Amino acid sequence: MTGNTIIGSEQKARCAWVGSDAEYERYHDEEWGVPLHGDRALFEKLTLEGFQAGLSWITILRKREAFRTAFHRFDIHRVAALRNTDIDALMTNTAIVRNRAKITAARDNAQITLAMVKNSPGAFDDLLWSFRPDSAPHAPHSLQEIPTQSAESTALSVHLKSLGYRFVGPTSMYALMQSTGMVVDHVTGCWLVDGRGAAAGTRIQHH
Repeated sequence: MTGNTIIGSEQKARCAWVGSDAEYERYHDEEWGVPLHGDRALFEKLTLEGFQAGLSWITILRKREAFRTAFHRFDIHRVAALRNTDIDALMTNTAIVRNRAKITAARDNAQITLAMVKNSPGAFDDLLWSFRPDSAPHAPHSLQEIPTQSAESTALSVHLKSLGYRFVGPTSMYALMQSTGMVVDHVTGCWLVDGRGAAAGTRIQHH
């Protein structure tokens, strides 16, 4: 371990925030920093980032399958159609984060997203990715160089809030950008960083 990386399974050097958790290793290797597209997939990440507020991301990852079951695989139409009685039922589901404000926001955010994409599939994807930083990706040299928010995540937060979205603060939106590959924050020394200082990864398409 260098302080910025840690040697984990398969003797791979990973960003040190991963620690020794197998689920974090999988997420780091397969998702974090890999471009993600698709209205549904991005709505899922937006919703989970909202639930993460005030909690650790590993808590959300461990509950993700339960969230997917509870929220109909994050089908935007079905989440938008949740009734108050459905929200009451979700508040009894011990497998997810039981926070009424966040659950209600997920339903309301889905309604806003549905209005956006109903006649224009891909519009939500286009909106989020329009805030991707213009600069080419580069690997930070240390964990301390990785910000918790940026001008772009702040602008995205402001815009989403203007549309009525909730639980979309600038820190949550920067985490969303990291998670969906809009920014790449793997540190120098991580096995996913190639010789050009950019993180390797293949494009993921989830529609």
